[in-house]
Amino acid sequence: MGKQLKPTESELEILQVLWEKQKATVREVHETLAQTKDVGYTTTLKLMQIMYDKGLVKRDESSKTHVYEPLASREKTQKQLVSRMVDTLFQGSPAQLVMQALGQHKTSAGELEEIQRLLDNLKNQ
Repeated sequence: MGKQLKPTESELEILQVLWEKQKATVREVHETLAQTKDVGYTTTLKLMQIMYDKGLVKRDESSKTHVYEPLASREKTQKQLVSRMVDTLFQGSPAQLVMQALGQHKTSAGELEEIQRLLDNLKNQ
């Protein structure tokens, strides 16, 4: 599956911003994060530098203001994190993860229909 991504919770928050914006400066990321949490600009800068070193983001250094973008897609990151969660928290049982998620969170009728289609497809394979 390639290199395993292991972003921290704070790094995931930054990745969420970058996935939405596709590309952003540290200031743009910081301003977005600051709308919902108390975070310092230098903290955001340091985290994004660490993310660059870890290979989570790439950085365009062609201008004075560096522009960052995510290296892995949201979907790839979600797949790797869910796989790791199933293995470490649910003893390899995806069913346990699904039951826990559905039992703890309100699910819309549309989401339930989508889940049912997925289950039907899995049964038919």
